[in-house]
Amino acid sequence: MAVKELRVFIVCIWTVYSAAGHEFFSSTDQIAQLYGKMKDLLKVFSRCIDAKNVATTKSVLLNLLLSYSDSENPEEAMRNPVTAYRLLRQLRNDLIFIEEHIKPNLYQCKEYQDELDAKLLEIPQLEDLDGAASGLIRLQEIYKLHPEDITKETSLNANEAYHVGLVAYDEHKFQHAFLWFLYSLDRLTEYSTTTEEELLNYLSSSAYHFGSLSVAIFFKQQLLNLDPSNDEVRVQLNWLLHLQSNPDIFTLNTESSNYETLCRGEVDERTSKRQRALSCRYSTCGGNPRLMYAPVKEEVEWDEPQIIRYHGIISDREIEILKNISRPQLSRSQVGKGTVSDLRTSQSVFLKEDYTVARINQRIADISGLSMESEESEESLHVQNYGIGGRYEPHYDAWDNENERIATFLIYMSDVEIGGATVFPKVGVALQPEKGSAVFWYNLHKNGTLDLKTLHAGCPVLMGNKWVANKWIHEYGQVFRRPCSLSDRE
Repeated sequence: MAVKELRVFIVCIWTVYSAAGHEFFSSTDQIAQLYGKMKDLLKVFSRCIDAKNVATTKSVLLNLLLSYSDSENPEEAMRNPVTAYRLLRQLRNDLIFIEEHIKPNLYQCKEYQDELDAKLLEIPQLEDLDGAASGLIRLQEIYKLHPEDITKETSLNANEAYHVGLVAYDEHKFQHAFLWFLYSLDRLTEYSTTTEEELLNYLSSSAYHFGSLSVAIFFKQQLLNLDPSNDEVRVQLNWLLHLQSNPDIFTLNTESSNYETLCRGEVDERTSKRQRALSCRYSTCGGNPRLMYAPVKEEVEWDEPQIIRYHGIISDREIEILKNISRPQLSRSQVGKGTVSDLRTSQSVFLKEDYTVARINQRIADISGLSMESEESEESLHVQNYGIGGRYEPHYDAWDNENERIATFLIYMSDVEIGGATVFPKVGVALQPEKGSAVFWYNLHKNGTLDLKTLHAGCPVLMGNKWVANKWIHEYGQVFRRPCSLSDRE
C-alpha cells in the first residue's frame, strides 16, 4: 500500500475527534453511550487484530477489553457521580492511548473500514473532566459533604482527587479545594504522578485564601521540612508568620440559601403540616370525555400557587421511546436565547411530533384543559438528561424568547435516589422525582402578571440518573380555557 493511500485510509477509518460545542459531563447518558460505543469499537479492533495476527497489539487490546467487560452496566454506573467522573477520565485516557498505540497497526485492516467508520468516537476533552469535577464540588456545596462522604461507594486516587481540588481552587472555592488536597495527600502512593510538594503548597495556599493562617503556616512548614534549602518556601513561610496575629479555626461555610436548604430535604415543619392537609383524588379534569372512564390520579402538592402532581400519566415503554428518540439529538441546555450557562447543567432536545409524542401532547392537553392546537399556543416537548451534579438553579418559566408561558407541565421520566428534587424556594416546597408522574402549575396569574411564587429550581443529582420532559404552554389561545381577570389579586 502506497504511503499516500495509507494516510488517506487512516484518516478515513480513524477520526477520533471533538465536535465543536459537544460535551459529555452535562449528560450522564452521553457518558454511558460513549462507554457502550467504546466496547463496540474495541471488539471490531479485536476481530481485525485476530484476523491479521498482530501479536504486539493483541495483548494490549485484551487488557482494554477486560476493563470494558460486558458485566458492567454503564447506565447503572452513572447513578454514582464519582463513578461517572472516573469513567469519563478512563474513556479519555484510553481513547488517547488507542490513538497513539493501536492506530498505527490498523493499516492492515482495510476490510474493516466500513465498520470502523460507523463507530467513530469523540474524545472527552479536558473541559469535560473539569466540568465533571465542578459537578462533584457543587454536590459538596449543596449537600454539605466532605470528600469522604461523596466517595463512600467509589473512592478516588491521589491524582483524581488532586484534579478535583485544582478545579475547586480555580473556582475560588478554597475550603473545598483544601479538603480535596488533604484527601489526595492521604492517598499518595509511589505510582502517583501528583507529588507531596504540590499538595502541601496548595494546602497552604488554600488555607491562606479562606483565612486560616495557622493552617497555612503548618503546611508551609511541612513543605519546608521536605527541602530545608528551598529559600523561596522559607520566604513564604516567614511572610505568613509575619501576618499571623490571632489564632483561627477552619470551618466550612455554613451559609445556605432557601434553595439549598430545600435540596437537602430541610423542609419547614409548618410546610409539611400544610402539605399533609392537602388532597388526593381521581379526576376527570373538568369532565374531559377522554378521562371519563380512565380518570387520572391527582394529588395537590401545594395550594398557593396550586401545584398538582398527576401519577402514572406516562408508561415505561413511552419513556424508553422518548429516551431513544432524544439520545442522538441531545446538546447542552441553554438559558435565554442561545446562552450556555453554569446555572444549568444538562443536555436537552425539543422533539418533533411523532405518534408517541402526539399521544403524550394530547394527554397533557386533556389533563391541563389548555389549548395546544397551534404552534403559537405551545412549545415542542422538551426532553432533558442531567449531567454529573446536574441541576438548574432558581428561575422562572414564564418567558421564552418570544412568548409568555402560561403554564408548565413537568414529566418525570426517572426516579432519582438522592437529590434531583424540584423545589420552590418562595413557598418552601420540595417535590421528589417519581417516574411516570408529572407536576403542573401556572406561571402567570389570571391577570397576566408573573406569579413570583413560581420561582423554582432543579436540585443537583447526588445519586441516580435524572430524565425529565417539559411541556411549556403559551398564553396565546387560552382566552376561553383560562379567561383573563382584571383583578390585581388573581
